[in-house]
Amino acid sequence: MDTNHWKRSMDFHQLCTFETFQQLWSHYGYGGNFPDVIEQEFRRIKGATYLDHAAAPLYPESLVRDYCRDISTNVYGNPHSHNPSSRLTHDTVEGVRYRVLQHFNTTPEEYSVIFTSGCTAALKLVAESFPWRPPTESEAGSHFCYLTDSHTSVVGMRGLTSGQGVVALPVSPLELENRSKDEAQGEDVICETPHLFCYPAQSNFSGRRYPLSHVKSIQARCLYPACDHQGRWFVLLDAASYVSCSSLNLQDCPADFISISFYKMFGFPTGLGALLVRNDAAGILKKTYFGGGTAAAYLSGEDYYVQAANISDRFEDGTVAFLDIIAVNHGFEALYRITGSMHNIQQHTFGLARYSYVLLSSLCHGNGRPVAQMYTEGQFESPITQGAILNFNLMDSNGQIIGYSQVDRMASLYNIHVRTGCFCNTGACQSFLGITNEQMKRNLQAGHVCGDSIDLVDGQPTGSIRVSFGYMSTFEDCQKFLNFVAECFVEKPVTVDQERMQKLKTATTASEASKEYPLIKVTNGEIYKVEEKKPTEASLKGFGHRDSNSHGEAYTLTNIYIYPIKSCGAYEVHDWPVGPLGLLYDRGWMVVNENGVCLSQKRETRLCLIRPQVHLPSNKLLLQASGMDTISVPLENNTQLHTGIRVCHSKVCGDRVETVDCGDEAASWLSDFLGQPCRLIRQRPDFTREMKKRLGGATTSSSLSLVNEAQYLMINHASVELIQKLMSSRQDDSEGDQLLDRQNVISRFRANLVIAGVEPFEEDNWSHLIIGSTRFMVAGPCGRCQMVGTDQDTGTKTKEPLMSLSAARTGKVTFGVYLSHQLPESSAAATVLSVGSHVQPEPHSS
Repeated sequence: MDTNHWKRSMDFHQLCTFETFQQLWSHYGYGGNFPDVIEQEFRRIKGATYLDHAAAPLYPESLVRDYCRDISTNVYGNPHSHNPSSRLTHDTVEGVRYRVLQHFNTTPEEYSVIFTSGCTAALKLVAESFPWRPPTESEAGSHFCYLTDSHTSVVGMRGLTSGQGVVALPVSPLELENRSKDEAQGEDVICETPHLFCYPAQSNFSGRRYPLSHVKSIQARCLYPACDHQGRWFVLLDAASYVSCSSLNLQDCPADFISISFYKMFGFPTGLGALLVRNDAAGILKKTYFGGGTAAAYLSGEDYYVQAANISDRFEDGTVAFLDIIAVNHGFEALYRITGSMHNIQQHTFGLARYSYVLLSSLCHGNGRPVAQMYTEGQFESPITQGAILNFNLMDSNGQIIGYSQVDRMASLYNIHVRTGCFCNTGACQSFLGITNEQMKRNLQAGHVCGDSIDLVDGQPTGSIRVSFGYMSTFEDCQKFLNFVAECFVEKPVTVDQERMQKLKTATTASEASKEYPLIKVTNGEIYKVEEKKPTEASLKGFGHRDSNSHGEAYTLTNIYIYPIKSCGAYEVHDWPVGPLGLLYDRGWMVVNENGVCLSQKRETRLCLIRPQVHLPSNKLLLQASGMDTISVPLENNTQLHTGIRVCHSKVCGDRVETVDCGDEAASWLSDFLGQPCRLIRQRPDFTREMKKRLGGATTSSSLSLVNEAQYLMINHASVELIQKLMSSRQDDSEGDQLLDRQNVISRFRANLVIAGVEPFEEDNWSHLIIGSTRFMVAGPCGRCQMVGTDQDTGTKTKEPLMSLSAARTGKVTFGVYLSHQLPESSAAATVLSVGSHVQPEPHSS
């Protein structure tokens, strides 16, 4: 025994305090009262010390509660159908895809999300779809290369490649770095043989974090083995362990394929993962099997199959687990609500792991021998290089390994939950424990198999103990675990190697890392600075509310309506400025449910009872409804007062839109009125969405607000009158519905512009028209649905006027036409539409 030991030792229990933790790491919790959050969200683990988060983190109670309420109050149908419940599912699932991409700081233009049954299924999908090339006389074949510190599911990919003559090359972490080249080899223009390199962002065995810069280095053929083999190199990043406690930014590491598992992030749902595919690389993946929903067309009697154009659709065989996918959205909500950001989680969990490592690795028996054999490459200096995982074996006072099964059984008696064995990572287990391939085979002959309790063979360990932390882990968890080790496995007196502890305490890299980032709060999405162009006072002067209808002569503009909030009540005006997207502030906002899916009157008829008003002088949008206090949100964002805005993604008429959240006050107001959780969002000012329709063969594109298909919708009084007559003639056969007056019918069709025409539906034959001095192109007729059956004054539903419309048009259920303005850019700000303006139609040429 070291004779200086007693000079270097100190009492362990004096160090097992929160004060010591704070000396080692400055970040703990997420602001507010962290113990209260744990009590509210994780009360079921009271009395237990759960330290197996790398295997399965715990889910918060609010996640499951909100999820159950969601699926109990909404009807979610099969997303492959087109009925209302199916469309709700489809839109919700698409919203989750956007949320996943946003979480990893990328966009649908760069990556696609393919939902799978887990991380393993995502890895298998790549192995099955990658275009492996066998060697030929003139060209070397593909290589499948993987880091030896990889999960079984990665190594198992070689089972699919070996039968194709593909070389499977295991690469040790040491080889990866020592055999690299100083310069990038560049893209090989001669050899296009595809190769795949797979490595974990974080070792699930030791928590070691491998540089994310390896992605670009492999792609550029700087790193071994890519630098030694010509061809095109792709990178598959196994991110399942890493993303549980850290933020993965795909702008920094643009891996071609990323595999993740959602229960590793949220604890719930299990059995759901994803493969994120870089769109530029997606084209190389080839499928052989095709399931339901993956085909654009196929024939059962002939070998004919055309795959779906959408990458996600192409690889998601059959119906996705849509109810589980919906739970993912609640997982994100709970995660950000409790912690604020993934960065905060990283700081919190690393601090707990570092503290536990420092004390456990310094813990000594009474005779001075260390208690633990730690399996780590570094000294827990920084969360950049080390995750929230400790791997170790305990030793007795003679330096002999104590079998992990014995430790596990004792921990269970203390209600402490840890993981033991090799953790489905044989490569790391062999490397750290010094087990040769021959020893592994002899251990099998001795009866040891993966997952059993045979922890020692010939006195040598077959595995180890893993302690891992999650965002809900506490200092008390560390304290209970360390006290358990000291009480059960340390020869008394329990001491700590003070010299080692002091050395670890003063690691400068750790203190720098802990001070590098403050505690930050990030809500749903990234922070953007947005500058909006406000209309000038001169351009807005004189525009405002119109109190009564104005009926003019034939071919005149009789009414102008704007709908500031999509699907909410109309706001009638007498004259109004035209903006670049149509009437200024028309459909600039919309209401979404808790999953970010747009609410329309098809799903929530009470939206029509919300009466928004645009008040230009005060720069405010007023929200009004019967029985509710009026509140306001700004028409434009004041960038001086509000530079950080919450960005989210949604869908309108099948198009992805980027939006910004309008705050908690508006969300609370809407939720109270509609009786369900929802939020108000507006289109992000710098986001552009183009009109889908080609306007009479014109090449000019039109930018849209949150409208469905075009900038304007116009209807004709003559068409309204015809529908009224038909309803009157059908009244005897109706089910007691009241005859609707003209204004009621007009309001149901929710047009922006109402004109006094001559013939019903004559507008269908126009190619252009001029209103006042503004020229418009006709984009085509507006198809109608059951939404016109909603009375805009009461929110009640009737079958009319849809039934009469169908009868009038012999099954062709269209009413009104879509328009797009043709404005010189220089004059857009000065353009105004006014009631009473002359309308000059231009029919299609025969």
